[in-house]
Amino acid sequence: MRKLALPDDILLRIEKPARYIGGEINSVMKDRDRIDIRFCMCFPDVYEVGMSHLGIQILYDMFNRREDTWCERVYSPWMDLDPILRERDIPLFALESQDPVRDFDFLGITLQYEMCYTNILQILDLSHIPLYAAERGENDPIVIGGGPCSYNPEPIADFFDFFYIGEGETVYGQVLDAYLENRKCGGTRADYLARVAEIEGMYVPSFYETAYREDGTIASFVPVHPAAKPVIRKQVEMSLSDTFYPEKPIVPFLRPIQDRVVLEIQRGCIRGCRFCQAGMLYRPIRARDIGFLKERAKKMIENTGQDEITLSSLSSSDYKELPELVYYLIDEFDRQKVNISLPSLRIDAFALDVMSKVQDIRKSSLTFAPEAGSQRMRNVINKGLSEENILRGASDAFRSGWNKVKLYFMLGLPTEREEDIREIAELSDRIAGVYYSLPKEERSGKVQIVTSTSFFVPKPFTPFQWAAMSTEEEFLAKQRIVSARLKELPNARSIRYNWHDADVSVMEGIFARGDRRLSRSIHDAYRAGCVYDAWTDYFKYDVWKEVFRKNGVDPGFYTSRERGVDEIFPWDFIDAGVTKEFLRREYQKGIQEVVTPNCRKACAGCGANVFHGGVCYEERKEDAE
Repeated sequence: MRKLALPDDILLRIEKPARYIGGEINSVMKDRDRIDIRFCMCFPDVYEVGMSHLGIQILYDMFNRREDTWCERVYSPWMDLDPILRERDIPLFALESQDPVRDFDFLGITLQYEMCYTNILQILDLSHIPLYAAERGENDPIVIGGGPCSYNPEPIADFFDFFYIGEGETVYGQVLDAYLENRKCGGTRADYLARVAEIEGMYVPSFYETAYREDGTIASFVPVHPAAKPVIRKQVEMSLSDTFYPEKPIVPFLRPIQDRVVLEIQRGCIRGCRFCQAGMLYRPIRARDIGFLKERAKKMIENTGQDEITLSSLSSSDYKELPELVYYLIDEFDRQKVNISLPSLRIDAFALDVMSKVQDIRKSSLTFAPEAGSQRMRNVINKGLSEENILRGASDAFRSGWNKVKLYFMLGLPTEREEDIREIAELSDRIAGVYYSLPKEERSGKVQIVTSTSFFVPKPFTPFQWAAMSTEEEFLAKQRIVSARLKELPNARSIRYNWHDADVSVMEGIFARGDRRLSRSIHDAYRAGCVYDAWTDYFKYDVWKEVFRKNGVDPGFYTSRERGVDEIFPWDFIDAGVTKEFLRREYQKGIQEVVTPNCRKACAGCGANVFHGGVCYEERKEDAE
């Protein structure tokens, strides 16, 4: 029987001890004496958030299929346990074995959002692993970063031994095999990193140097080790129906943020929204075979007992066989009362028919994401959605019985004018007006509109990566325009308005396009008490501002500055498939309010055809929406 790392007196003191005891259904236990590699997979946030992440489930399953490898998990300790671990000098531990993380061969950290960066240092610190890669010795774990934020790893480069750029199903086997070979040959930590650098998609930060100009921009970024490649090409799994996908997802003890089985139906997106990083990073769009999805859905429900399954995709409506798959799932799981969740779905006749069968209309709400209030701004961002589409979808939904709608918009987009901002309020009002235009007998009570605005953050590998970002004061001024205009409109009582925190958005913008000079500030902010920055109750903006001041960092250099056409970006050494030339063309088209057709209508020459598959090799369809 396992011995828990936390004694009973600690488990009784903390809020949710189930976060730390492991032993969940479908978690993997192995004999530590019969394996060669111990890999600890980390999501640097609280258990309930991390357990909702599909990527870790995929890699956990993939690693544990190897007989020579045992993959375990660790999450950020919550704020009630953190000080106790420090007081008692208890090193952070993995859930499955309860062994200290510092005893593992690898610590793999997924980087899903920029505001988790201080949590990375919390994980390392509580594990008794040196924070800086340069200070680690032969007995310390190799620390790997991966995930969306690894496409600009520079702000946290000093804390990682290497980064895996791209999708994990491709060459992780080579990474682990190289480790075994290096150990067999008696190689050192440095020898192993040299081996890793030769594997496509691996980036070892210590093998590169950056020089800066007097104005603070990058003058050069060059490899300084013979094994280092000048360009790191992202890894892409092109055969999604012939690769790893869990049949037995772990069933958490606590209700996670998303308490359901996740069925990823495809990767990528054909839409080309100019603000969307995921839509560019995961090109080309690749679909899973419908037979694979049907079989995997049945097995996951059988092996977990979950009562909900979600079809995951950036744009579910673009999965060609979606109607067949959805109606199959409805029939297959009807007797088991399994709910089917369909995020990222365009509201059309098919969607409303399906949702009426799988949702309680009286309780559920529909989600529309116009992103911008005016048609001009929707053309700027290449949303490909007209007001006629939006109002028709709302009308059809209301006629079908819905009276709750969530609307998502962004403030601070490039070229935005005051009239565009006011249009967010006015479009919300017009949608409410559609409901009240219906005959009374076709309505079901009062309409409820929830309008939410986030603040635009320019991200790497998007057409808007050159754009200036609004300041905190400008963001708040824009929010006030929306709020004031909503109060003036006829249907104001039917609309509730929410908005994101401006200060958090500014911090996200600093890290999103930052460089290696930010590592010291991240370190200092952590030492000054910053952790769980993504959580409003724990975000210490004043501490961050003081740390930046002491380190001579000008936040505006990273946020509110328009980039030059020829500026070298900190992430330019990564080949993500989409070319910088394509992104620049799209930026100019956005400024000119020109719409680019989706990938199934016409090829825009983004560069993703270098991966030799997916939508790039489909026959074009003139009637594609």
